[in-house]
Amino acid sequence: MGRNLDKDSDRAVTVLGKETFFSGVLHFTDELRILGAFEGTIEAEGNLYIEKNSVCNVNHISASSVVISGKVTGDVVSHDRLELRSGSELHGNVTASKLRIADDVLFEGQVSMIQNKREIDIFSAKGFEIKDSLR
Repeated sequence: MGRNLDKDSDRAVTVLGKETFFSGVLHFTDELRILGAFEGTIEAEGNLYIEKNSVCNVNHISASSVVISGKVTGDVVSHDRLELRSGSELHGNVTASKLRIADDVLFEGQVSMIQNKREIDIFSAKGFEIKDSLR
């Protein structure tokens, strides 16, 4: 397992290498790239990349954004976006606000879309519009 800083920002990037098998619960806030195998639960505020040829058997994944190029079995919640890249497999249910599925993807499960609330400018909106946006 390695960790480095992304040159474009001060974000920490953690990598589970190709020869790594990890079993348990993972928590992270920046970015995680899985190149090997993972089994368990992922609870994250950051972005998760499951790379090509990696295998994840999960109870569930919860992350800001999730990009899958490998194989995942289990439910996925992505608070921002979920991307299934060409050649990937997902066997499980999905909850996301944005979903992108490429050609040549094997997906078995159900999708629930998160409805993002409309943003409102409180300085120019009318009182009832502000009140409605808070519901």
